[in-house]
Amino acid sequence: MINALGVVGWGVGGRLEGQAAMLGEPVIIPYPDVVGVRLTGRLRQGLGATDHALTLTELLRATGVVNKFVEFCGDGVTTLGRAERAAVSNMAPEYGATRVCFPYDDETAAYLRLSGREEEHVRLVDAYLTAQGLKHTDDRPAPRYDQVLDLDLGSVEPSEAGPNLPHQRLPLSRVPASFRQAAGRPTGEVDVFGEPLPDGPVAIAAITSCTNTANPALIVQTGLLAQRAVQRGLIAKP
Repeated sequence: MINALGVVGWGVGGRLEGQAAMLGEPVIIPYPDVVGVRLTGRLRQGLGATDHALTLTELLRATGVVNKFVEFCGDGVTTLGRAERAAVSNMAPEYGATRVCFPYDDETAAYLRLSGREEEHVRLVDAYLTAQGLKHTDDRPAPRYDQVLDLDLGSVEPSEAGPNLPHQRLPLSRVPASFRQAAGRPTGEVDVFGEPLPDGPVAIAAITSCTNTANPALIVQTGLLAQRAVQRGLIAKP
């Protein structure tokens, strides 16, 4: 999540690295390639962080960013709020990057104020990062990267993850056919909770993701989806 605020940080890859850091020893990693993702345009009305994150995951998985750093640039960055940036950053393990980073900008400064930082502290941070050339503005020259990818936010469409993995993104229009293909038809009766399953059953339904909890809009969408499922006749055993 800190990567959404312009902070460079990532989790260590295993127990040995974590233990070494706890004991004050250095953790050595290869110097990474840095992939720049140039964002242009803006998300269409009705689209959210999940649609953007899944589209980006599909793009970066196809490109191959394992053990690489990913940074966002371009004028599309300023169209994304803090919650949208957090959702995209939180998906970094799904596309394999060591870490992903949004640059510091006015949106980040607004978060510092929202979270209770003193105005003097915010001005100091802003002045320092501006002087270092690290503050993102639409007219700032783009940094030099080892590789640059382009993503037009206006091309993002309503999407779902699956049928098995997050980078197997499906446009929403293809979800019904994909579900029918994945569900198939049972070859015989299968008992679940002591009862036979009909054709095309839903044995377990859960809406859960740490990415959802990072974005208030996604929490509301999750609740509305659950409500709609009940209205359409989904019944859970007590």
